[in-house]
Amino acid sequence: MFDCLRRPAVLLSITIACFALLVGVLAAGSAEAQDRRQNAPGAFDFYVLSLSWSPSYCAEADERGGRGSRSQQCGGRPYSFVVHGLWPQYENGYPEYCEQPAPRLPRNIMTSMLDLMPAPGLIYNEWDKHGTCAGLSAKAYFEIIRKARAAIKIPPEFLDLTEAKTVAPGAVEEAFIKANPKLTTSGIAVTCNRTRLSEVRICLSKDLEFRNCDEIDRQACRRDEVNMPPVRSG
Repeated sequence: MFDCLRRPAVLLSITIACFALLVGVLAAGSAEAQDRRQNAPGAFDFYVLSLSWSPSYCAEADERGGRGSRSQQCGGRPYSFVVHGLWPQYENGYPEYCEQPAPRLPRNIMTSMLDLMPAPGLIYNEWDKHGTCAGLSAKAYFEIIRKARAAIKIPPEFLDLTEAKTVAPGAVEEAFIKANPKLTTSGIAVTCNRTRLSEVRICLSKDLEFRNCDEIDRQACRRDEVNMPPVRSG
């Protein structure tokens, strides 16, 4: 009789112990997924070049109101794909803010990048969060962003999109692969935000060669179709 009364307490103790063990395993797995190099500058495996579809960003900025809709990117010169960033990556996870405080980014370097990244705040943030992890000087980091962007050919159908277009994310990938023959489906991911195409992310080696990246590929948009707002008139 007394053994029967004790059994629920024993089961509860076992359950609690198992739960604690599971939490420990998950925490260890999470730490491992984030890589053991712990944000050491220059210690990473590859880059992700993120190209943002500017009309989607500006459409969302218009909906939110505020400063974004009045930014350089969203007024005046028409933009199609712009550089969001060049991000050092581990095979699992990524480093960020590898120097705190980050070395000050000279203003002349920021202004030199506005043709590719038409948002001063973005440029400063990308340097602080991602550039400091590349193990390069600010000048060298932004030079390699320019080289990475030059290595990618944008499909011609997206250069001057004058009308809204509904597309399958897979079709956008195929267009980029067609325009960049060494690129593979495992080395590119199209992302979306709500109903709109957001970004195209392309994986590059440290030498800026196309390479596969399964973790990035798994983050791709799963919608059947997304909208691409047209390029704004200049």
